[in-house]
Order: sequence, then structure tokens, then C-alpha cells
Amino acid sequence: MEISAQLHVLQVGSGRPGVRSTVTLVIDGEQRIVIDPGMAPSQTAISDPLLALGVGPAEVTDVIISHHHPDHTINVGMFPNARVQDHWATYQFDIWDSRPAEGFLVSPAVQLWETPGHTPQDITTLVRTDGGLVACTHLWFYQSGPPEDPYATDSEALHAGRKRVLAVADLIVPGHGPAFAPDSSTPP
Repeated sequence: MEISAQLHVLQVGSGRPGVRSTVTLVIDGEQRIVIDPGMAPSQTAISDPLLALGVGPAEVTDVIISHHHPDHTINVGMFPNARVQDHWATYQFDIWDSRPAEGFLVSPAVQLWETPGHTPQDITTLVRTDGGLVACTHLWFYQSGPPEDPYATDSEALHAGRKRVLAVADLIVPGHGPAFAPDSSTPP
């Protein structure tokens, strides 16, 4: 039997003028994982949908940040008991446990991939669900891309990461927009 998790988008991200990250909750067994708790109109924009799913902020076991820009990290502190996962370590309270992100299993159905490009430290979170493999990533801002990330530190690496994700993902949750099923119009 294949292990799968539940995935819920708590906040759909947006661009300017109101910059918001897309914030996602993954429930995998006993683990409650929040991805990219960044900028929001208020903390209740994240906590209210979380509570509606029966999860309190103190029950979140892990927070994953795709990269260290404030629009994806500013609300990490909402989750006082969570381990924080990033590109090179797991942090909890005063413990810093260094490890590479590539292939790291946050839970049985949640794995990290190193996908630099937007920043040198970007990671993608892959989530196995009953509906297929979901990639939570900042390789795309929105479904339309943009085709070229204007803030990319390494455009070649970004496009390589996109191709890698497109080869496996059934659904993509981008950094600042609604989830989408990739197709031939998805910028590689």
C-alpha cells in the first residue's frame, strides 16, 4: 500500500500590490506540516483555515520554507512547537541539525528536493496524495510562470528544476498563485 497524505491550500498567494505566499497544510499520519507561512493580510488568514481543518498552530509539527525571502517566512513563529525545515537543516528550539535537503523525508509521504534558481537555496516539497504527486515550489510564481523569473539568481538552474518537477508532478502549488495541473502551456 502506497503512503499518501492530505494537502490543503490555506492561502492562495498573490503578487503586487498585496504580496502573499501560497500557504499549504499537509497532513501525513500524526504530522501536520505547513509550507511557506509567509506574508498574509493578517495571521488569521493562515490560522483560521488551519483551525477549520481541526489543526491548531501549536499542533503543527513541521514548517517547510522554500527559500529565505520574507514573503515566504515571516509567519514561521506562529507555530511554536514546529521543527523548521529549509535547504540545509532542521531547526527546533535551540537545536540546529545540519543535513542536505535533497531527498530528505520530512514524513513518509513528504520529500524535499533541492531546486535552486530563484535563489541558490530554493527547495521543492513533494507530497504523495491519493490524487497524485504534488509539488509545492517557487520554480513558478503562478501557472503562467513567468517564463523567466525576473528575480532568479540562476536562470539555467531554475529551468533545470522546472523540467525535473514537470517530469513527476501531477499538480503544482506555485509560490504566489493557485494550484494547477501542468500541461504543454506550463513554462519549462
